Amino acid sequence: MTKIIIRDTNEIIEDKSPKGANFLYKNFFGRIILKIVNKRFISKIGGFYLNKKISTKHINNFIKDNNIDMSEYENTKYQSFNEFFSRKIIDGKRTFSKNKLDFCAPCDSKITVYQLDNNQEFIIKNKKYTLERILRDKDLANNYKNGYFIVFRLSVDDYHRYAYIDSGKLLSRKVINGVFNTVGPIAFDRYKVYQENQREYEVLETENFGTIIQMEIGAMMVGKIYNYKKKKFKRGEEKGYFLFGGSTVVIIIKENIIKIDEDILNNSKNKIETKVKQGNKIARKCNNV
Repeated sequence: MTKIIIRDTNEIIEDKSPKGANFLYKNFFGRIILKIVNKRFISKIGGFYLNKKISTKHINNFIKDNNIDMSEYENTKYQSFNEFFSRKIIDGKRTFSKNKLDFCAPCDSKITVYQLDNNQEFIIKNKKYTLERILRDKDLANNYKNGYFIVFRLSVDDYHRYAYIDSGKLLSRKVINGVFNTVGPIAFDRYKVYQENQREYEVLETENFGTIIQMEIGAMMVGKIYNYKKKKFKRGEEKGYFLFGGSTVVIIIKENIIKIDEDILNNSKNKIETKVKQGNKIARKCNNV
């Protein structure tokens, strides 16, 4: 199991794979079934059901099973499970640092930081990832040699809305069709999730951190990634949200732009995720930028 450190308390917990994940990813017959259930049309079928009023019957058990503190969220009557899953948090519960040189988390998540090498490559569980293949754009990938590939992994108990990390403007957008593997650690032994899953990304020109890439990655049973597709945006402004299923936000940033906080760097090197909330500082702009 992957270890997670809750940054607020330094408590260490262990990641729990979703129900059925061990069977799907570690059992021969499960992997046969997986070839079907990770397809786009299956997620669409699941999403169709979870958008219906009948799906609200699952909400109370889901809250209980995942120990979700509903006091943080707006008090409303949900018309579907997906409406509950993408619920909004109460204003003021997620705030960004007022210091614009602080680089903050775009979402509630578990963070892992990977440094790209001169070939824009990095390793996860002995599998080599290439930024060019993730982005499907060689020229764009070349701009991020030796930069950071920062993974913000959401699980089902997290707040599933995400924000812009800085003010700026949109330069370009790309959608890449793919499958819907789980984004939990169990999948990384067998699949190159960031190169295979459904994903979309935007190239953003920011005021304080240069040109960054923010990518959203779909996961098993995530029927849709909803981005608002704004041409201009403000720091901390909501960028979009996921429907049901854990999923991932990735930020790719050029070298020598930020200095990652030491605890997050050390945890990442030791294959430990760091649990943070949206708006928490995770890095600082380098003095020489």
